[in-house]
Amino acid sequence: MNFLIGAFKQPCNISVTFADGRNRKQVPLKKENGQTVMVPLFQSQENIVGEVNIEPITGKKLEHNGVKIELLGQIELYFDRGNFYDFTSLVRELDIPGEFYEKKTYPFEFSTVEMPYESYNGVNVRLRYILKVTISRNYVSNIVECQDFVVQNYTPPPSINNSIKMEVGIEDCLHIEFEYSKSKYYLKDVILGKIYFLLVRIKMKKMELEIRRRESTGSGPNTYVETETLAKFELMDGTPVRGESIPVRLFLSPCELTPTYRNINNKFSVKYFLNLVLVDEEDRRYFKQQEITVYRLLES
Repeated sequence: MNFLIGAFKQPCNISVTFADGRNRKQVPLKKENGQTVMVPLFQSQENIVGEVNIEPITGKKLEHNGVKIELLGQIELYFDRGNFYDFTSLVRELDIPGEFYEKKTYPFEFSTVEMPYESYNGVNVRLRYILKVTISRNYVSNIVECQDFVVQNYTPPPSINNSIKMEVGIEDCLHIEFEYSKSKYYLKDVILGKIYFLLVRIKMKKMELEIRRRESTGSGPNTYVETETLAKFELMDGTPVRGESIPVRLFLSPCELTPTYRNINNKFSVKYFLNLVLVDEEDRRYFKQQEITVYRLLES
């Protein structure tokens, strides 16, 4: 039994460290096994520099056919689980074929790396960045170790940010107008607006405002759309009178938002909507939905 355990034990320890790991901001990342780990945060065009440490653990020499490290940006669609689509792939050869007798350290550097898409872990899709170390071997499987890191990219405030004005009506029964001060919001912004009642001839029970995320993955017959309600706020309770206006003040920071992602590598999109819901006394629901754009602002 002990022999079998030893047969499947990895013959060396591999660790990847970042040169500025102690000073760089760390963010939580949820792994496939459900555990959350802290990993370093980068943005596009940064240098990714560090060391790979390889240490044999059996006390015997370890023969290999070379060592390399890859920087990979990958998209995995969950209906096609196990197939990774690489949109970024850089390689550095660390060692030529030889043998390990004791611990060896290899420095590596990837300069001004183009990382155009943000890390994302959604309902049906995952976009991730990893450093992948591979020790190639003859006759037996290669030894592989992966180190995740997270990428977030920042956007300057938009030069044009128009307000949203829309009307909702049910003929001869209900007519309302709603207005939001702008259509583009950063992740910790506040949605400000007003709702005007011009005609009310039905008994209203309540009015709610929802923030919804719509994730679209795949294409053609393999298109999957998942809509999540991230937050729901009650704006009004009871029936308003004609001429009444209801203020809207909605803080986005408690919601776990990402920026809007449009057609990422032709694999997925993530959009956000404000959904106004009116409920009458017979529990009939009336909806009016409006897309908003969410972006990541560099915080001072």
